[in-house]
Amino acid sequence: MKALVFDQKNGSWEDTSGFEKADVPTPTIDEAKNPTDAEAVIIKVHYAGVCGSDRGIWFRQAFKDQILGSLTREKKTARVIGHESFGEIVELGSAAGKKYNLKKGDFVSCESHVICQNCFQCKLGEVHVCTNEKILGISVDGCFAEYFKVPGHIVWKTDTSKIRPEIGGVQEPFGNAVHAASKTPLAGKTIAIFGLGPIGLFLTLVARGLGAKHIIGIEPNPVSQEMAKRLGIDYCLSLPPRDKKIPAHHRDEAVVKNIEELTGGLGVDVAFEMSGYNSSFNNALFSTRRGGQVIAFGIKSGDFTLEDYNRFIVRGLTVHAVIGRRLPETWKITTALLENPANKIQENIWNIILERGKDTILPVGDYTKDVFAEKMAKHPKILLQF
Repeated sequence: MKALVFDQKNGSWEDTSGFEKADVPTPTIDEAKNPTDAEAVIIKVHYAGVCGSDRGIWFRQAFKDQILGSLTREKKTARVIGHESFGEIVELGSAAGKKYNLKKGDFVSCESHVICQNCFQCKLGEVHVCTNEKILGISVDGCFAEYFKVPGHIVWKTDTSKIRPEIGGVQEPFGNAVHAASKTPLAGKTIAIFGLGPIGLFLTLVARGLGAKHIIGIEPNPVSQEMAKRLGIDYCLSLPPRDKKIPAHHRDEAVVKNIEELTGGLGVDVAFEMSGYNSSFNNALFSTRRGGQVIAFGIKSGDFTLEDYNRFIVRGLTVHAVIGRRLPETWKITTALLENPANKIQENIWNIILERGKDTILPVGDYTKDVFAEKMAKHPKILLQF
């Protein structure tokens, strides 16, 4: 079958970039050889979303240790990339159907974190922070392929009479926004979203759906700014060029001042840091009112500098670290929001973020590195079609 892979045979991590389109073995279920296959499911992929994590792998800026370490353990050279999926079940292990209420022909999406179900966190119901989790497309083979195999417990059925297939392919990242928005009540609140990439754009829709009163977005990319405005964001602030004399971790005083002016000097009730930059995190801290909430979602490796620790403490801020989606709570909320036509969330994702599929959907048969790179640079969110 055709798949997009990182393959060490083509060169080292440092000396390569992008994904290779390759022929790889089609996954099978063999319970005699592998007893855990009894709970496995094989999915024929229809759509796969391209995530910021995939961009990080493309440019070799993220997940090096996880990918190379997992390939060493599996004694393989190639990893199939991708973790945002929508497709159709074509085969099940002997126990998967009854245990997880699944059958051939079901349309499904998948949670991207493959949890162990046995660690301390899993037994507490905190499966989104499983100690032994594996991640599709990073530490196990993912969904940028014609078929992929997953354990039944991460499969989520999708009603295609209520959720269009293309939107089915972005349920996983939309769920990130749902999880972030659910950390603190948003009804009647003024919020700021630092970083309007795909998940930040999804968050504008979720936050409005959950009753946020005013939404301020901070984003340097003009394309994302324009999308946010079309989605109904109240204010969209750009980032002015940084003075090179100012340390990279330092807050942007003009942005903080602008937010203070928009909030009558108070600051926002809730700040969402969605970009993963140190300066952005400090912008979020300095833009939040006394007693407010900061949601830390953006990811970057390495140390961060917390600017003015005294101010952070004295203002009584609460910081929530958010990863993935809570299971199954986040998926239930995601389904409810997407299936409800009254909130126009699904309509806005299709019409605005995915631009009704115009130039944002790439059939895998048309894949080349150059075409894929061009689409990633041009659009905040794209889909692969298999």
